[in-house]
Amino acid sequence: MPPRTPRRRDLSLLLPARTTRAALLGSLAALAACQAPAGRPTPHVDDDEKSDKGKAKPRAKVDAKAAKTDKTQKPAEYDGGLGRPVASLAGETHLKNIRQLTFGGENAEAYFSFDEQQLILQSTRDGASCDQIYSMSLAQKVAEPVVTRVSSGKGRTTCAYWLPDSARVLYASTHAAADDCLPPPDRSHGYVWKLYPEFDIYTAAPDGGDIKPLVQGPGYDAEATISPLGDAIVFTSTRDGDPEIYRMNIDGSGLKRLTNARGYDGGPFFSADGSKIIYRANHPEGEDELSKYEAIQKDHLVFPTRLELFIMDADGANQRQLTRNGKANFAPYFHPDGTRVIFSSNLKAPRGRNFDLYMLELPAPGEEAGEPEQITFNETFDGFPMFTRDGKRLVFASNRGNAKEGDTNVFLAEWVD
Repeated sequence: MPPRTPRRRDLSLLLPARTTRAALLGSLAALAACQAPAGRPTPHVDDDEKSDKGKAKPRAKVDAKAAKTDKTQKPAEYDGGLGRPVASLAGETHLKNIRQLTFGGENAEAYFSFDEQQLILQSTRDGASCDQIYSMSLAQKVAEPVVTRVSSGKGRTTCAYWLPDSARVLYASTHAAADDCLPPPDRSHGYVWKLYPEFDIYTAAPDGGDIKPLVQGPGYDAEATISPLGDAIVFTSTRDGDPEIYRMNIDGSGLKRLTNARGYDGGPFFSADGSKIIYRANHPEGEDELSKYEAIQKDHLVFPTRLELFIMDADGANQRQLTRNGKANFAPYFHPDGTRVIFSSNLKAPRGRNFDLYMLELPAPGEEAGEPEQITFNETFDGFPMFTRDGKRLVFASNRGNAKEGDTNVFLAEWVD
């Protein structure tokens, strides 16, 4: 559920050296949605990635060891369970019994239903040119689980979530404005995300029928998630001009604006007890950044190359910044114990091309956060994590073990503390 900030870049710099243009485009598309509205995670590319003349520096040679590691990620022989088993990578001590649940295309942002018997995710498949919303039963004992489309098949969709009783789902869509995917963002400004003002929030029956508007009106409304208590929804909106975070009751009443900082605030999730909200933000620093931000805001664009994590109380009080690394930190999710958060970042990627999952201990009020622990060690992309309520399983999206470069798939693993 979306974005973060830019200068004009060579997009080939955003992924590992061995990645092809097709893989690049596939990965960027697979990263665009709820957590990243129109272009998924925003890889951070340092200024020294280009020469003084603006030409991209030569790419590094393929690392033989890394290439070999990629081969170990391919699905193993089917064993009769849900999806196919996949070996964890060296260093991934917190993950075991990894299962690959989707196979091919762009699949991301898979989230558990309240009873944890189903997933809802967004995917570009079935000939569609942009994401639609799909559900998946976790009771299936098949190598390649069946997914069922929930959204209408029209417009762009993003940011889906199950309502508490699993009788309805929640997602954002532009289908009321147009049947097609709408024009892509104007990349003449650089790498940007577009917060389409045509996005509204809807609920629907799990079979895709009975679509009803929940949040409508001028401006972008998307990135909605629901409190584990089942009483409130938090989402991002540009209804007041700037992309801010809002909270409302589960029925859409009681709307309240929670953030009020110039720049993008989004991708919010509640803690397990519903008392806190974790989110990502790109707040312009200095007059130069602010002027660039304001110059593209009229076109509903934001620069996502730098995203920091913030936390606040569920009513918007006590907002404080957690990360200060200048990288693209996004898709944060609380561990059920409430003392730490897992998130995706290119923190340790020298050129911003590789995203992994990290775990950060939450500091006491007034203190600075320490260094996060790296959880995944894939050479390309891992993101969009979500824990089960008991903290024993983790679902996430990854480019690991792709049959085709650029594919993003959904994986389910047991969590080991």
